[in-house]
Amino acid sequence: MSLSSPVARQPLHTRTIVCDGFRRDDGLYDIEARMVDTKSYDYTEAYRGPRPAGSHVHEMWVRLTLGDDMVVRAIEVSMPAAPYPTCQTAKPNFSALVGAAIGSGWRQAVQVAVGQTRGCTHVRELLFPMATVAFQTIGGWTPDGETRRPDRIQLGGRPFFIDGCIAWASDGEVVAQLQPEYFTGKRSTSTPQS
Repeated sequence: MSLSSPVARQPLHTRTIVCDGFRRDDGLYDIEARMVDTKSYDYTEAYRGPRPAGSHVHEMWVRLTLGDDMVVRAIEVSMPAAPYPTCQTAKPNFSALVGAAIGSGWRQAVQVAVGQTRGCTHVRELLFPMATVAFQTIGGWTPDGETRRPDRIQLGGRPFFIDGCIAWASDGEVVAQLQPEYFTGKRSTSTPQS
């Protein structure tokens, strides 16, 4: 376990999210996500009635189909387990994301298309880790050991990920080494020892 030992406790709720990225034979990419919520105890819901421990409170699936440009070509939503019948009526509204680009402005595009009562909270939440998986899938390392330079996914000039975290700080060593054209720190004048 990577965290410290916890105080004695009882499990109540588990949310499992799995996201996968695929390159399709037609050159596009599918990013799929599945989210499942379960309770560790028996309970009763207003619409579905008695629910045994371990049954799915929610089970939501999303498939985004993207091009190299990170633009959504298609979206599919499935809700095998949802607590209310009206949840299913949100599915077609997600098609409003076709044509949106994952990158700067993605969260806003999601909010405009399926925010509040136009969408489903749980499906909407899946779209954010899916965006990260899309970048890892389309701009990551290849099976043959080469790197697909994620800097080709640029939104407004420089690569989207610079200054997005401590590792990719524009004045840090990773940018200095891997993206020197965007490095803003002080350049070292010493030469490395061999």
